[in-house]
Amino acid sequence: MSATDPKQQVEALVAQAVHEAFPEAGAVSVLIERPKNLDHGDFTTNVALQLAKSVGKKPRDVAEAILAKLPKDGVITKVEIAGPGFINFTLGGSSRFGVVADIHAQGKAFGRGNQGRGEKFMVEFVSANPTGPLHVGHGRQAALGDAISTLLEWQGYSVTREFYYNDAGNQIANLALSVQARVKEAAGAAIEMPKDGYLGDYIREIAKEYVAAHFGDTKGENLEQIRLFAVKYLRREQDMDLQAFGVKFDSFFLESSLYTDGKVDETVEMLKKAGHTYDSEGALWLKTTDFGDDKDRVMRKSDGTYTYFVPDVAYHVTKFRRGYPHVVNVQGADHHSTVTRVRAGLQALEMKIPKGFPDYVLHQMVTVMKSGEEVKISKRAGSYVTVRDLIDEVGRDAVRYFFIMRKVDSHLVFDIDLAKQKTEDNPVYYVQYAHARLCSVLREWGGDEAALAKADLSALGTTHEIALAQKLAEFPELLERAAREFAPHLLSFFLHDDVAARMHSYYNAERFLVDDEKVKHARLALVAATRQVLANGLAVLGVSAPERM
Repeated sequence: MSATDPKQQVEALVAQAVHEAFPEAGAVSVLIERPKNLDHGDFTTNVALQLAKSVGKKPRDVAEAILAKLPKDGVITKVEIAGPGFINFTLGGSSRFGVVADIHAQGKAFGRGNQGRGEKFMVEFVSANPTGPLHVGHGRQAALGDAISTLLEWQGYSVTREFYYNDAGNQIANLALSVQARVKEAAGAAIEMPKDGYLGDYIREIAKEYVAAHFGDTKGENLEQIRLFAVKYLRREQDMDLQAFGVKFDSFFLESSLYTDGKVDETVEMLKKAGHTYDSEGALWLKTTDFGDDKDRVMRKSDGTYTYFVPDVAYHVTKFRRGYPHVVNVQGADHHSTVTRVRAGLQALEMKIPKGFPDYVLHQMVTVMKSGEEVKISKRAGSYVTVRDLIDEVGRDAVRYFFIMRKVDSHLVFDIDLAKQKTEDNPVYYVQYAHARLCSVLREWGGDEAALAKADLSALGTTHEIALAQKLAEFPELLERAAREFAPHLLSFFLHDDVAARMHSYYNAERFLVDDEKVKHARLALVAATRQVLANGLAVLGVSAPERM
């Protein structure tokens, strides 16, 4: 936020007036909001309606009393009472367009905050079993997790992006058996693929690579060796998928390490010692009902194997012990039951772990459409569409933007035909074209862009200019909210509906390269500021801001 942020200034002025008009009310929280209708001014507050009952007056009378005490200040040029007692404020030109100067001064840093103050924040996402290429659900996780991480970094947190490899359990065993079957098949043996095996062409590729690397096991007799090779092979493949998507992780965590390091057994013993477990029918249970679950859950089955949520609890114990006060897991909606169980397990440990630890972002599934029909399989993967399939079809920018542009709890329909269109119907094209259009204006002008920082902004004042400047001023608080709510879709919506849409309207309504030098420089300063906000916002989403299209 700018030190001269007009919203904060108006809030301070109103708070002072409220205190002077109604000192008996004590500390009053003043909420300043931006009205949706430009005719209602730049800011509005409902503080009079909030105070009315406690001070025993009608809301409009409270509003009148507040206005009588409102300090005279150059920030506000017009104040009016609307409806039952709302107070609307209109700013003077220097305050209204001061954001343009702020953007020129801060450049690529405009929108950054320091709410995190360097605190550690771990974002765990994608976290696929290394049993095949990354599918489109993983792609949505990658886009969401990376954007959430960047939003948090922009708020001053020290963020670690972590990939949790689920390299233990039945799925890995099935992977090894599937590759083993293909190795034997290549050696001429008649085979039957295992139940719940993996059938994609990539299994044959792994088998082929395995035989080439292990001449001593051409018949596929060493299952453990095959398992290790297949996991390593697919981890490398998934890393290539992520590189194609432009996502880089700071750390990779192997689930198997929780077993080899004894963390799972340690966690179970801690839970038993805390008194929240019991034995029944040969299995070990956790009393998750003590912590809000609808029924108790099995931790260790009668055959001695652990259920999937036990390593999840052990994993988060390691995060908490490593000094991460904030952890958010980005996962599919099918993990909904995991949230209660993991939090219950952490609370049962009696380690003074906060009740809401960790946070979760659960996204709905993705349906891929092409030519009006659902695309269900990939030649590479066999049974599903992969991230690289989409990137090959429409490019990284479109894939990232489309995965982010809807609320995480809404089902996402990825329309390949729409993502390839170069029209305003394509949301990513619409936003990128707005940026390229402004770059074109500044190229045509050909002047010194640095000089625009000193432009006389008093020449601005049209409806389009006011509307655009208002939205630019909202960018820092929008980023703060999107980070707080783990909601990058708010940013994609803001860039599309608020900034790009208003910029295109401004472009179609006004000429920028006019003869009047004062007006021209003021408008170009607004153009350059808008371009900067679009570039900053796209950067947070991991999408490029092209200068030509």
